[in-house]
Amino acid sequence: MDIIDMARTSGMAVILDGRIGREEYQSVCGSLSALQRFAEAVRQSTAHESRSRKRALTPARKA
Repeated sequence: MDIIDMARTSGMAVILDGRIGREEYQSVCGSLSALQRFAEAVRQSTAHESRSRKRALTPARKA
């Protein structure tokens, strides 16, 4: 899950505030509707990852 890409896709502005060494500091801002789209994208991504993990852990059934 790339949270920065998800924020941009949701319509939020991602601003690079600074860089110290290898660490980047970013701000994210946007409308309330963009925040709601972002929250829904995170929820869907988390649910998808959870389903994928469950499938990977479930033993295969014999035919």
